Amino acid sequence: MHPVEALFVPLGRAMRKRRPDEALSLANAPELRTSGRITLTSHAFADGGVIPAKHCGALIGTSTSPALDWSALPDGTVDLLLVFEDLDVPAAVPGLHTVVAFPPTGGLVEGALRADDPRFRFLPLRLGIGRYVGPRPLPGHGTHRYRFHLYALDTRIDLTALSSAAELPGTLAGHVLASGTLLGTRTT
Repeated sequence: MHPVEALFVPLGRAMRKRRPDEALSLANAPELRTSGRITLTSHAFADGGVIPAKHCGALIGTSTSPALDWSALPDGTVDLLLVFEDLDVPAAVPGLHTVVAFPPTGGLVEGALRADDPRFRFLPLRLGIGRYVGPRPLPGHGTHRYRFHLYALDTRIDLTALSSAAELPGTLAGHVLASGTLLGTRTT
């Protein structure tokens, strides 16, 4: 453990029981429900497995996005939306780490999600910056579950038109053809 992390352990332990209501996850928004399914996988970790350090944030790793693969996309897919969230952040709602839209592909190689790559359109979240932000649980808080969501859309989404992530469900209503999730964990 990095010496700076040790300073936050008492706070993390004090907040161990504070977890958001998972029902408030973006994945549970009625506007995003669909019967179409995508199988989302990573070579870096199994569903429910530990996310390797290099894919984590400050003082753990380098926030290098993991390689992601998915099953065949439905006909009519025009755009993909990838959402990465922390289901256990000590807050009222799950914490969004990354929201990014991009043209349909068969997968993403490790490190692909870079703000300087014009294929990727990020929704600015933390400090007004749009990029991949790796897992970084509060030290001492316990195990955090991190969920990647992938949505196949029948239209191109303009993330610059949104003022916040709260507008995503309304913007995507009626446009989700299929979805899939991948869960990873991290403990500090």
